[in-house]
Amino acid sequence: MHGQTLCVTKRKPCMQQPKVNFYILSTRSEQGRQLFACKLAEKAFRLGFKTYILTHSMQQAQQMDKLLWTFRASSFVPHEIFQDSLPSIANTVIIGTQQAPAPWQHTLINLSTECPEHISQTVQIFELLDNDETQKQAGRLRYRHYQTLGITPNTHNM
Repeated sequence: MHGQTLCVTKRKPCMQQPKVNFYILSTRSEQGRQLFACKLAEKAFRLGFKTYILTHSMQQAQQMDKLLWTFRASSFVPHEIFQDSLPSIANTVIIGTQQAPAPWQHTLINLSTECPEHISQTVQIFELLDNDETQKQAGRLRYRHYQTLGITPNTHNM
């Protein structure tokens, strides 16, 4: 990630549309997307944002849980898998397969193939795609969905 900018926005919650950033990674690996999600989550945590990582399955949530402990030796990102109760530490990163709880909607990192629902309180959404054609096709559908909501997503080729 040397020389690459991760766009993380600080904005007061209001009725504005969220800022949506699509990151298209040059790899074709799920682990590459997950490592990038860890870096985004780390940056959001350091900025004090309440962050939710939306996964497509509990297995992927468990992979993210493990990876957040090990992705960088010098890093510490408090996190947990969301099980219907909120974390006790204010900006713990939470990971799950369901709708982000209302207090944790500032930053949403989407690893699932679906569009997140109920995003009116979300400030920023990060959509992570790799060079896999299936991932890109699902990403194109999400991109169009955001456009129908009046959102103009930003695209970053990494």
